[in-house]
Amino acid sequence: MAAERPVPPPGVAVPDRDRAELETALKKLSASIDGLKASPLVTDVIIFRDAVRFALKYNEFFKPEDIGKGKELLRAGQERADQLARGQAPWTTATGLVVRGYRSRIDDSVQPYGLVIPASWSAAAPRRWRVDAWFHGRNETLSEVNFLYERQTRPGEFTPADTIMLHLYGRYCNANKFAGEVDLFEALADVRNRYRVDENRISIRGFSMGGGAVWHLAAHYGGRFAAAAPGAGFSESPAFLNIAKDPVEPTWWEKKLWRDYDAVDYAMNFFNLPLVAYSGEIDRQKQAADIMAQYLEKEGMRMTHIIGPQTPHRYHPDSKVEIDRRMDAILERGRDPYPRVVKFTTFTLAYNRMKWVIIDAMTEHWERATVIAEALNDREVKATTKNVTALTLDFGAGGAPVLPDAKATIRIDGQAVSVSGPETDRSWRVHLRKNGPKWEQAASPQGKDLEKRHRLQGPIDDAFMSRFVFVLPTGEPANKGTAERIAAEQARALVEWRRQFRGEPLVKKDIDVTGDDIASANLVLWGDPSSNQVMAKLIGRLPVKWAGGSVTVGAKTFAAGNHYPVAIYPNPLNPRKYVVLNSSFTFREYDYLNNARQIPKLPDWAVVDVSVPADGRWPGRIADAGFFNERWEVKQ
Repeated sequence: MAAERPVPPPGVAVPDRDRAELETALKKLSASIDGLKASPLVTDVIIFRDAVRFALKYNEFFKPEDIGKGKELLRAGQERADQLARGQAPWTTATGLVVRGYRSRIDDSVQPYGLVIPASWSAAAPRRWRVDAWFHGRNETLSEVNFLYERQTRPGEFTPADTIMLHLYGRYCNANKFAGEVDLFEALADVRNRYRVDENRISIRGFSMGGGAVWHLAAHYGGRFAAAAPGAGFSESPAFLNIAKDPVEPTWWEKKLWRDYDAVDYAMNFFNLPLVAYSGEIDRQKQAADIMAQYLEKEGMRMTHIIGPQTPHRYHPDSKVEIDRRMDAILERGRDPYPRVVKFTTFTLAYNRMKWVIIDAMTEHWERATVIAEALNDREVKATTKNVTALTLDFGAGGAPVLPDAKATIRIDGQAVSVSGPETDRSWRVHLRKNGPKWEQAASPQGKDLEKRHRLQGPIDDAFMSRFVFVLPTGEPANKGTAERIAAEQARALVEWRRQFRGEPLVKKDIDVTGDDIASANLVLWGDPSSNQVMAKLIGRLPVKWAGGSVTVGAKTFAAGNHYPVAIYPNPLNPRKYVVLNSSFTFREYDYLNNARQIPKLPDWAVVDVSVPADGRWPGRIADAGFFNERWEVKQ
């Protein structure tokens, strides 16, 4: 097992004179920001302040020259603040290299992104613009300071004509997974608000770690993009990491959870998305495209693979020309949001949509679910499913393949279901649900009973892809031994969220949780039912029991003196949000060393034995763990 090291690494010492200069400029810029809070453009100023503030606070000036970069960023931020105070915002109409920021719903942090605005762009132009999103490679010293400085000085690997290039920070160095995954969509939403974007000409591109990001995002969200161009990277975990030779055998649930981010398992989805892969001929990471080609071949597809001759881990200049030629041709044609045929596979309702097909419920999570749907003619749609119990066909205005003057027929798994036709704007949304073996039209995508559904399906890590609040205990714990471990994990979670996902968690005491918190956020409860008042209210309504000196999950019972539960479950006070017991994201220090290891490490619930110390893999010995069934019950 590789030796662990801190990620990010510790920074260099900041001389007292430089620190004083930075703190003085920070204080001035913060005061200016306080006077601009009402401006919707203030996030474009905050990115500069926060980059330097966090670098000072968390010792993240990694080289002496980074200190000078910090001073330059504060100067640029103050210039923007002064302009904004005068009612000016010249960067909003600038071409070339521009950095901007948005406020994330996850933790209220302001996240930066970079743009390359083409010289041909004009705010007055009536046209809509192609956007290529770029994902950066692994760089453990890519602080916000270094990201912003680079995005103001370097245009990047590709700058297609008449194209807005969006450079994602991705919340640091996580291959755009988890909150880094959400960063793409939040940043894109911000770009849409500020520029006229052509929704059918958005592509995703990246290299190395960024190539890994493109592989998984294209596999999961292929219906949203016009094209994908991954370079190198990784497309799955076990082969890339050579898990077979790892001295520590992965647990059964870890192997199941590889299906969350392993793009090869979603190869069918590339039927819906043009793909142009690149590898250097002598690059070890050519493995990513080679193994994906094998999986695509099983689906009857031949992968376009541009190979740089005798090239190591970089782009060959001739290959770049060829990649651009193909991507330009694809993006000129654009995305078809309503193709005649859709082929879709998933293992989780977290990724439940492809084009006009939405999977609303599954028979069994983490087993393959598929839908192959086809508009047969102007009266009929055919669908064949596997491991699916509820389905929606969703066509926006103008998209319906059937006529509006009569009922339509959906032939699903050999059954004919007569359904209402589209509205007069040619929008059409049909919900279908299995009643035993029989498919029927349904009134809504959700069933009447509690069940796993999109973004309410687990595992534990899913709670940290939307807004969450850490709820800290104020009372006395029942067991000192478990309380000390939980407190240590709580403290670690606060630190590691900042280090790995570049925000500061929203934190409240149990006595201060409000109805608004319950309505708007996933509640991450720390402590035990004796020390945390919110947990005390909820524990009797959860499938994991914690009372009377024991922790009970189904038929198994563990002594509470040295065991505690971690779990995710729909909040009984608001079943549209999660409640989490005693856990943050579940990958740990050992997994920071390779992005292919940054995947969920625990399922829906686990019992932690504190008689074994926490380490870089686990919070203690995992005495037992498992997934809840589709009705959020303990599996027997």
